[in-house]
Amino acid sequence: MISCPVCDVAVAIPSQSRLSEILECADCRSELEILSLDPVTLALAPEVEEDWGE
Repeated sequence: MISCPVCDVAVAIPSQSRLSEILECADCRSELEILSLDPVTLALAPEVEEDWGE
């Protein structure tokens, strides 16, 4: 297990997780992105931005 970078609660990482996968913290509901798998590193996922047809 690894801690959420937002609220510091343990986040379960599924065994078949992939790089850049988005997980949700069960406590604070933050979306977290897997930045690396060995060792597992999480960061707050970037917000989805609109492209306005560009």
